[in-house]
Amino acid sequence: MSLESSQISEFKETLLGEKARLEGELARFAKPTGVPGQFETQMENLGDDSDESASEVEGYVDNLALETTLETQLKDATDALQRIEDGTFGVDEVTGEEISLERLKAYPAARTAI
Repeated sequence: MSLESSQISEFKETLLGEKARLEGELARFAKPTGVPGQFETQMENLGDDSDESASEVEGYVDNLALETTLETQLKDATDALQRIEDGTFGVDEVTGEEISLERLKAYPAARTAI
């Protein structure tokens, strides 16, 4: 089963949308570092009292975890778009076998077959 060009175009469109969504999510609480796909979580400055400081730290820690997750998803989407450009999209990176259409529909950034 080789992917048809129309299917690849659909996956590309899906991945571009996902990439834009992830970048938007990251921009809500982090700033780009200048390195593609890398962001830096910013600590809010809510005030000077200890309760406000605790809240700032808690929010910062939560955002760091979210940043890591979103950056990983962004990298996966960006890498999948590169595989489309390279002509290797839909090929298992470990075995070299084709990834099933069902798997790609469920997760277009898949690197391996199940």
